[in-house]
Amino acid sequence: MTVIVIGGGIVGLASAYELAARDIDVVVCEQGSIGNGSTERAAGGIRAQFSTPVNVDLSLASMRTWEAFEERFGTDIDYRRTGYLFLARSEDTAARLETTVAMQNERGVPSEVLEPETAHARCPGIDPERFVAATYSPTDGFADPHLALQGYARAAADAGVDVRTKTPVVDVLRERSVANGSDDDGRVTGVETPDGRLEAEFVVNAAGPWAGEIAATADVPLPIAPKRRQIAIVEPERPAPETDPFAIDLEGGSYFRPDRDGDALVGGHFGESNPDAEPDAYARSMDFEWAVDALESVSEWATYFGPESAIKRGWAGLYAVTPDDSAIVEETVPGFVTAAGFSGHGFQHAPATGKLVAELVTEGEASLVDIESLSSDRFDRSVERAERNVV
Repeated sequence: MTVIVIGGGIVGLASAYELAARDIDVVVCEQGSIGNGSTERAAGGIRAQFSTPVNVDLSLASMRTWEAFEERFGTDIDYRRTGYLFLARSEDTAARLETTVAMQNERGVPSEVLEPETAHARCPGIDPERFVAATYSPTDGFADPHLALQGYARAAADAGVDVRTKTPVVDVLRERSVANGSDDDGRVTGVETPDGRLEAEFVVNAAGPWAGEIAATADVPLPIAPKRRQIAIVEPERPAPETDPFAIDLEGGSYFRPDRDGDALVGGHFGESNPDAEPDAYARSMDFEWAVDALESVSEWATYFGPESAIKRGWAGLYAVTPDDSAIVEETVPGFVTAAGFSGHGFQHAPATGKLVAELVTEGEASLVDIESLSSDRFDRSVERAERNVV
């Protein structure tokens, strides 16, 4: 059996590795270089504090791999488990977080609801008077996306994966249906690239922000929109301790986490405007005006960021966003597996996703995690925004 994986980011490489580990011939088609899409521009968060059961389960399954990554792949990914701190300004948000923590605890996550002063003890740089409650889990944290990607890339190559960079997929091929003579409902049979046609029993769409475009070439409409997001590296007025958690102001929309040498990574999305980006032509450099807004926002609730704080550098990347901020993981049509639309969670959920893709290809169904709620047919119904623990 041959499987073609479209996308050389961490979801694609994790999928390729897991498939190759099951003695399947795998070709990865990456239009640029490995990781130059979203993976290398991620914040690196790894957490189980999600508001939907399926995302919690994806996190727990992935964390087992992250915990053993150095031993298994021979790569130190600088995995730091300093916790995540979600901060609530209103009683409504606090009540929702209480319900969420109860669900997380049922699934084995050691999260807890904190009073503001207790949250301040966990993260001395926050102003407890700005909040009414918080949640915290000590097993959350972050890792280096670049190092993790390189670990998967080496493991995939060692397992025999044929990784082809500078190889864009221009069409996904489907056989014609005997019933109606069209290829609208036929099985996927391979892909077309500028170098020619590649045939395969399965094609995996792990193209991140390009996943909607790839699906369209297979006549499969998927609601995956590329959204531009930015990150700034800031030198705070008071150094941010490396032991601090990843702190998120849910209602204000800003966040920070410690970086190196007292610096902090600062991010967030502000304002109502949220246009789709052009994946091949978006600005990858940070907007200084946005950085000023982000620093002002985080300084309103985090005391590290006084007037002497300095914006050192930054960058922009793309989220691949669905209407409910959760991924699509399924065999969308026969032979065409989708693993995309993670809405900013692709890096942390890549280990579990790779295994799920391998299960879908080899067994026809997923068993690691119940992914029924990640089927794209949910968008045929009226759905509310399901995943709420996002910025």
